[in-house]
Amino acid sequence: MFEYFYKYGSPKPFYDLSKLFVPWLGGICLVLLIAGLIGGLVLAPQDYQQGESFRIIYVHVPSAWMSLFIYMVMASAGATGLIWKVKVSDAVARASAPLGASFTFLALATGSLWGKPMWGTWWVWDARLTSELILLFLYLGYMALQTAIDDRRTAARAGAILALVGVVNIPIIHYSVEWWHTLHQGPTITKLDAPSIHTSMLVPLLIMALAFMFYYAAVVLLRARYEILESERNSAWVSELVEQRRG
Repeated sequence: MFEYFYKYGSPKPFYDLSKLFVPWLGGICLVLLIAGLIGGLVLAPQDYQQGESFRIIYVHVPSAWMSLFIYMVMASAGATGLIWKVKVSDAVARASAPLGASFTFLALATGSLWGKPMWGTWWVWDARLTSELILLFLYLGYMALQTAIDDRRTAARAGAILALVGVVNIPIIHYSVEWWHTLHQGPTITKLDAPSIHTSMLVPLLIMALAFMFYYAAVVLLRARYEILESERNSAWVSELVEQRRG
């Protein structure tokens, strides 16, 4: 296991392997996305209280899940790079930040659109919304830090520390609806008993969540490949790759 970890944790083997995975991940994402949209927007029945407006959950909820998931990936990759000096981990962390920020913004935007008809306002300083907004600032802060520091290795270390400190916000987001009185509804899927959402609505939601995950996997590999080429631009294998493409 550790042999494969160190082998594919090196820039060139990772670069070559990721090239094989990206088309498959993108194809699976497309199939799941089509199935999820049809299931959620066409086949799922309307909610007896919210009517058709509930269908925004098929974007809002997977986006919110991905905002937390990607941050944990980014923090874990940053820690791996910080401890074991794995260059690929730094590339994955750097590549993940814009994607995480995009999903977080999408979760906030769709939540605002959903909140207007449900709560009568676009925004409230609710515990869940406020902690999710802080998550967006953490992503933006990480990206600003990477841009502000010229040395990529120093930037990776500083970003990893910031990401690890920000991990404390993840359980706050997750449990905020249970710890504090909040307008945001409580958990309906991740419950100890049966989820309080009908199967006909739940299945498309889970399919959309999988589609978002495969999208992230495909795009983060593409972005990580670029980051690796940028950081390894002076190495022999990148020079050979450039020469092959020119030829």
